[in-house]
Amino acid sequence: MFWVDAELGVDIYLDGIITVVDAKYGLKHLAEEKPDGLINEASRQVALADIIIINKTDLVSEEDLNKLRTTIRSINGLGKILETQKSRVDLSNVLDLHAFDNLSGISLQKKLQHLPIAQPHLDQSIITVTFEVPGNAKEESLNVFIQNLLWEKSVRNKEDNCMEVIRLKGLVSIKDKPQQVIVQGVHELYDLEETPLSWKDDTERTNRLVLIGRHLDKDILKQLFIATVTETEKRWTTHFKEDQVCP
Repeated sequence: MFWVDAELGVDIYLDGIITVVDAKYGLKHLAEEKPDGLINEASRQVALADIIIINKTDLVSEEDLNKLRTTIRSINGLGKILETQKSRVDLSNVLDLHAFDNLSGISLQKKLQHLPIAQPHLDQSIITVTFEVPGNAKEESLNVFIQNLLWEKSVRNKEDNCMEVIRLKGLVSIKDKPQQVIVQGVHELYDLEETPLSWKDDTERTNRLVLIGRHLDKDILKQLFIATVTETEKRWTTHFKEDQVCP
């Protein structure tokens, strides 16, 4: 794993991220505004999760529960939502997730095909963005695209706000590699790993990405990724400026 050193990774691995949301007070915490443009921690934890457990569902009405579901889904369109009372969860739903290894590429492919279109949640800034671009990307060019987003933080939206990616996941087609490659990113950490799945032929090769974060602009991100695949540098210049790096 890309966030575990080799020695530690011999004994343990990151299976997945689980976030528990209180059904009664969760909406209040997700709507809480933070000073100085900070992301509130509740939204961040939902955005990072592979599994979101809504607990104490017996304490709220169906209407309020539906509002909470909608808000969670608007923040994280990829995570699985489980609903519980008194924290009772079937362990098979929260163990052996394989959310961060190459086996996740198989389940990810199915998820990406049925990912709902999400709307910005309460603060109108955190959203799930997904898009597909056919073709092959050079691994070096793909790394530049990801690093400009996660490391340099130098990509801005139409309102000139810095795009902040909290979670990145996708299946990509890398030139000269027969296998589908899964890309995983959490804040500034990311990794590319080949999956057991191979592309059937060149006509099938495509790239599907999901980004969860703040101030994301789907159109700009897709244009930049198309530029990455086609190696067209001009498209980078409008929304990527080295002298305007985000704080």
